[in-house]
Parts: sequence; structure tokens; C-alpha cells
Amino acid sequence: MPSQQPELNQRASQIQLVILDVDGVLTDGRIHLGSGSEEGRTFYVRDGLAIKIAQRVGLQFGILSGRDSPVVSRRASELGIEHVHQGVIEKGERFDQIVSETGIQPEQICFVGDDLIDLPAMRRAGFAASPADADSEVMKHAHYICEKNGGHGAVREVVEVILRASDRWERALERFLR
Repeated sequence: MPSQQPELNQRASQIQLVILDVDGVLTDGRIHLGSGSEEGRTFYVRDGLAIKIAQRVGLQFGILSGRDSPVVSRRASELGIEHVHQGVIEKGERFDQIVSETGIQPEQICFVGDDLIDLPAMRRAGFAASPADADSEVMKHAHYICEKNGGHGAVREVVEVILRASDRWERALERFLR
């Protein structure tokens, strides 16, 4: 993991809610379409474990996706993700609604995105992150660029940065070190 800068630690230490794009962040961005209405995506199990670990120490999660998919709804349910917003093209406006609904301030929200549609939400978030394989324009607006690609551990990396910066990492690991 890259060395932490003081400004990055300051931003990450305040995070209470992590909002994730799906395609290109929670997945590698590929969508498998069958001959009927079947749709498939591949999720990285370590990203899911990171979400569950972080939830145990008080971090909340949300999904803000431009596409609407039953597969995403199922994965969000499996992970206990509370805030699920799909089929959203205007992500900045929905970000503002999430702030209003939750009472969590923008500086307490991390948004992880990989493509141009994510920029409005990333620019509003107190901590914006992108996978290593994000669009180059998106990376210009990220406070943190992961070493990992989307769907290959980028979410886990962002979660670890946040938990370490907020002194919750050791507490998160306790159950595994007993």
C-alpha cells in the first residue's frame, strides 16, 4: 500500500460511509449477458470480507450504480449494504440526497469510482478514491489511487486505508487474531 500522506490520513480518518460504484470498482467492469435475461458479474471475495470487517467497527456502506441489476441487489443484500441506489445517471444529485437522508456530511463520505459518470459524486465526497485501472480523467480527481484494479482488491485497499487512518484497523483484526 502506498505511503500515507498527512492530508490523505486526515480525509480518510473522518469517513463514516463508503459509497461504491459497482462496474469497475466492485467488479472488473465486465458484464456477462446470457441468451435470455441472465446477467453475471464477478465479485472479489476479499472486497466483500473487507466490507463485513469494516461494518463490525462502525463503517457504513452504500452502492451508487448507473446500471440496475438483480445481481448487484443480491450481492448488496449478502454484504448487508444499507444504501443501494441503482440505475442512477446523475450520481452527484443522488449523492446529495444520500447526504440529506443520512445526515452524514460530505466530508465524512468516501466515494470510490472509476469512470466519468462517477466524477460528480467523487468531487462532492470528502475522500474520493479510484482503482488503479480507472479512467485517467477520474484519477485526476481522486484523493487516493489504489494499487489494485477494480474487482481485484481495490475496495479492500480503500477500506484498509480508512480503518488505519481512523485507528480502527487493529480492532477490526481482533477477531482473527484470537
